[in-house]
Amino acid sequence: MAEYACDYLIVGAGLAGASAVEGIRERDPKRSIAIIGAEEHLPYDRPPLSKKLWFGKKEVKDIFLHDRAFYDQNGVTLFTGRRVVTLDAKSKTAADSHGDSHRFEKLLLATGGVPQVLPIPGGDLAGICYYRTLDDYQRMRREAAEGKSAVIVGGGFIGSEMAAALCICKLKVTMIYPSAHLCGRVFPESLGLAMERLFQARGIRILKGRKPASFERKGPRFVVQTGGGEKVEADLVIVGVGVKPAIALADRAGLATGDGIVVNEYLQTSHPDIYAAGDNARFPYQAMGQQARVEHWDNALNQGKHAGRNMAGAHESFTYMPYFFSDLFEFGYEAVGLVDSTLQTFADWQKENEKGVLYYLKDGKVRAAMMCNVWDKVPAARDLIRKAEPATPEKLRGAIA
Repeated sequence: MAEYACDYLIVGAGLAGASAVEGIRERDPKRSIAIIGAEEHLPYDRPPLSKKLWFGKKEVKDIFLHDRAFYDQNGVTLFTGRRVVTLDAKSKTAADSHGDSHRFEKLLLATGGVPQVLPIPGGDLAGICYYRTLDDYQRMRREAAEGKSAVIVGGGFIGSEMAAALCICKLKVTMIYPSAHLCGRVFPESLGLAMERLFQARGIRILKGRKPASFERKGPRFVVQTGGGEKVEADLVIVGVGVKPAIALADRAGLATGDGIVVNEYLQTSHPDIYAAGDNARFPYQAMGQQARVEHWDNALNQGKHAGRNMAGAHESFTYMPYFFSDLFEFGYEAVGLVDSTLQTFADWQKENEKGVLYYLKDGKVRAAMMCNVWDKVPAARDLIRKAEPATPEKLRGAIA
């Protein structure tokens, strides 16, 4: 057992954690930084795991946020392949899974999220992939040979992207999800049904309005039994049914939690020297006037950097409005705001369900916008949302596109 000490300790070696290093070094070029991460890899970008890595547009070496020299040059000590198991907020110490102790002055919890595991018979069966990490990608890439079959459970971001990726790689794909149409949380019905038709035209079988009831092994293959009575055999099973915020460490340390680690506008937790950022942080989303937790790349990037600056004394309110994006065959989009398919929507299509802008309205005001195959309009969408002016179809036609 060893004892270490640092000025800034970052728990979590993902995008938020790595971005915090940049934020700290903008204000404090000298004091010591340490990062503790559960994976063996250097911090990397997650979006390519379900997008560009499968299409040959990126290689694994391209997804790392920085090389080893960056951390060395910035005086960062990296502890990879280990987790923080206990945190004592009062004494400002953390113990990791190797039995080592770490003392700190300021701490960032950038623990992200953990995949939801299905609570059904066989839900924890060996070989089922709850897709999240680079190791998951590398295993699936080895197993996803042309002509094999795959069941994708979940019709949200990960499910739809992985179904498209495996289809492009010439696997036989079946999707199972409970919603009435694809990406039911963000797509209005007309677009969700149009995307289903696109997927089906590519040969993807869709079993919607269903949930898996059990997973079993049949030799080297899996058998998925649905609640609707169907049985589907496949070589691979990938589950993408969402993540839950990794808050157990914060809970045990007595920090305020709920749907995430509760932070104020400066990204401080209930302990003023402990911060949180990324998928695990429930923060005041000031542009929306409500508390929120955002599980997207752009939020982790900007929130992590902002937390780093504040840890180093900036004391700046977090007012950023993050965006997110996806690519599904030839359909791509960027979206910003509180994208929620239960809100009223107005579609300003240039080509219906293919190119245009979707506006999400609440109380007659724009709360979010999704730019479908329309690019470089996120700043304009942010401005429109921040203005919070009464919106009518006449005002919204051509407002962004």
